[in-house]
Amino acid sequence: MTKAYPEDELLDQFIDHLRVERGLATNTILAYNHDLVDFLDFLRRRGVSPIQISQHDLLSFLGEKKTHLSPRSLARNLVSIRMFYRFLVSEGRIAVNPVRLMAIPKLYRHLPDVLSRDEAETLLLQPDTTTMAGKRDRAILELLYATGLRVTELIGLRMTNINLEAGYIRTMGKGAKERIIPMGTKAIDSLKEYLANSRPSLLKRGEFPHVFLNSRGRPMTRQGLWKIIRNYALKAGIARTVTPHTLRHSFATHLLEGGADLRSVQIMLGHADISTTQIYTHVARERLKEIHEKYHPRP
Repeated sequence: MTKAYPEDELLDQFIDHLRVERGLATNTILAYNHDLVDFLDFLRRRGVSPIQISQHDLLSFLGEKKTHLSPRSLARNLVSIRMFYRFLVSEGRIAVNPVRLMAIPKLYRHLPDVLSRDEAETLLLQPDTTTMAGKRDRAILELLYATGLRVTELIGLRMTNINLEAGYIRTMGKGAKERIIPMGTKAIDSLKEYLANSRPSLLKRGEFPHVFLNSRGRPMTRQGLWKIIRNYALKAGIARTVTPHTLRHSFATHLLEGGADLRSVQIMLGHADISTTQIYTHVARERLKEIHEKYHPRP
């Protein structure tokens, strides 16, 4: 029988807090749990209670981790520990957060890869809409580019999530947060064409509530969606890797380039923190610099 430790109970309470009160996504919770199990094991080996931790204990842990973790993973460990102690303070288990004065290292953020407007237009025109699969694929591409949906959101989309008359979709994003996203006219028209003239034939046997179905009449998978987009990108002559997330990045960047405000884009993307959305302003600025250098007579 595995021995129970008092600190394990503290961790369980924290994880319940993240799941029930904060509503964080499962993968995020698993990451926090993984980091804190390592941290508590380290303290246990040193005979230190997490309630009585010192700055020296924390620095020793980070020093040990630094030898085999990337800077990004190390920063995530520190974030996990800081949140854990913030929770303990809020619960009255400790008076002062021992991690409060430790700065999270700023990491270089890779700018997301986006398509140019011409590349996006060329990609969207690739499906052969005289076929059932082509009608479906055009609707998929148009919807991804029109709404910025994540892969899991698109393949999980149900018929009841679509309102073609009002021109919007409802989706459940990270942290089980629902959001409503408008669709453009081209996306609506492609979706209507697919639903009327392709999906009924794809259903074949049984009834599935999912909007997008594969050739066997079953709900689309992540792998299937990635393969579809990769093949059309090759047909469009786009040399670099194009994924469903590339269309999400392009959706956000092109909106901002067109004058959309950051808060509106944040809502449509389903970002909890606006700082996550701000990365696209950097992308837009970089693209404007490229245009200026290419076309200005005195670059």
